[in-house]
Amino acid sequence: MRYFIVDDDRASRMMLSQIIDENHLGTVIGEAQNGQDAIPQILAIQPDIVLIDLLMPKLDGIATIERLREQQFTGLFIMISQVVNKDMVAESYEKGIEFFIHKPINKVEVEKVLRKTEEQYRLKNSILAIRQSLSNVEPPIITQTQKTSRDHILAILNDMGIIGEVGSEDITQIIELLLLDKQHIAPLPPLKELYERVAELTKTTPEEITKESKAIEQRVRRTILAAMINLANLGIVDYTNSEFEYYAPRYFDFTEIRLLMSKIEKNEPRKAKVNIKKFIQVLFSDINSKIN
Repeated sequence: MRYFIVDDDRASRMMLSQIIDENHLGTVIGEAQNGQDAIPQILAIQPDIVLIDLLMPKLDGIATIERLREQQFTGLFIMISQVVNKDMVAESYEKGIEFFIHKPINKVEVEKVLRKTEEQYRLKNSILAIRQSLSNVEPPIITQTQKTSRDHILAILNDMGIIGEVGSEDITQIIELLLLDKQHIAPLPPLKELYERVAELTKTTPEEITKESKAIEQRVRRTILAAMINLANLGIVDYTNSEFEYYAPRYFDFTEIRLLMSKIEKNEPRKAKVNIKKFIQVLFSDINSKIN
């Protein structure tokens, strides 16, 4: 990925560049200390992602994004800010930013956000490529297609920012198995049984199935924790965010989300109790209601 950094604080620019380089996230192809200087450079070199400070002299982050969009710049934006003002945050999202990074800069947060933004960039390009390839194809007779259960599952996982996590496919397969069983009312079977059934899709011997089921459990746990961290970050930025308001109390133990928010604000290790059964049960219930 090709990054451009706009920040009036030289130390912040250096730290962001170092994080990008050390974690092999891409290349920083340009820097500027204010929006006014950044605009002609960004339009000339067309970076994939622009990391931009909210408050800067001459031209602030929001105004800079607005002018770049007016001039048809199509790259993605990540806002950097020490100020957490709900109105400014809302306006930033309206202008099309993907994520916020909080100051003081946290290396773990930056790496996580940049990887998520890269996923969205690649997804966006894939969609554009599909649209372009279909532009010369005659429209089908049927103009409406019904979404599959997998489409609904992936849409929810995408809302939580975990569609790119390795455990997202395991979660999807678990829900698909439950839907095939048509267990619409009965309680979930034991999680161990679900892991083993997913493992049986690719493994054959008892030893392989046991080993894979344990790996599935760990992948699912890490993926759900990633969702909790993503939502906690959303809650910190904007407590009224629609995704935070819907998913945080419904899919998770909300006290754990609140504890995560506190840990993130204090730069403490982001650990939390993960209730896998609740997550799977609620996701299954949501998907079941969408397809029936």
